[in-house]
Amino acid sequence: MSESGRTAERGFKYEGLGNDFVLLDRRASGQDISPRTARALCDRRRGVGADGVLVLLPSTAAAARMVVHNADGSLAEMCGNGLRCVVKHLLDGHPAEETLAVETGAGVLLSRVERRDGLVDEVEVELGPARLSAPNLPSLSGGGAFREARVEGVSWPGTAVNLGNPHLVLLGAPPEAVREHGPRLEHLPAFPQRTNVEAVRRAQEGLEVAVWERGAGLTDACGTGAAAAVVAAVLAGWVPAEVFVPVELPGGRLAVRVAADLGRTTLRGPARFVFGAELPEALFR
Repeated sequence: MSESGRTAERGFKYEGLGNDFVLLDRRASGQDISPRTARALCDRRRGVGADGVLVLLPSTAAAARMVVHNADGSLAEMCGNGLRCVVKHLLDGHPAEETLAVETGAGVLLSRVERRDGLVDEVEVELGPARLSAPNLPSLSGGGAFREARVEGVSWPGTAVNLGNPHLVLLGAPPEAVREHGPRLEHLPAFPQRTNVEAVRRAQEGLEVAVWERGAGLTDACGTGAAAAVVAAVLAGWVPAEVFVPVELPGGRLAVRVAADLGRTTLRGPARFVFGAELPEALFR
């Protein structure tokens, strides 16, 4: 509660493998938040603390429209971990429903849920196609896809992947590479809307991935980052297509399946409710 005793609205905290979000259900008002409010809510010392804010708005094509605000106030087209949290929020009170469509910046995406004790425990999300050519991705000098190409300043080949949002996947890079190089690579001029950066190594059963998220920095997990890593690994022959590949992130394990033609990517992982609270009016000024 604010010093004046006034609250603005009820907010909810969710997390997917440590990738945490403030969720605001604004389907009734239809009003999004400002960049300043997103930064204030995500501030881990003066606000709620989160990697991003998920705002639910009305949709004519799905149950809701998800708008993703990064911790720095910028917008993201898509967030796989965030989408799983949204699905949990919307379906926990509807035990008979097992599927849900949500409108995102990457289109209308379908999810399926698995429950434990009546509540959503895991969510499987259809992320749509993975693209190697898109306006927010670089291309090689000859016009081809930026695939296993040289990235200035690092010794690992990079592959650019679009999953609604842009990714630069560094195959063979150790986890600490994103801490060292992520801040610079996020702003590579070849990515006109900045980029997420993934360091990917082979693991015994699949892949080990660390992510520098555009607008948020290091996070414990990134759903679209895990999917982009599997796409690049499939193209490189590291892992097979058409099967779920385990992806170990600092926050835990996700599973990703990529079609051989890249026309379909599927993400599976947990979503957890943390708490709900009345948020102070001061955070929304």
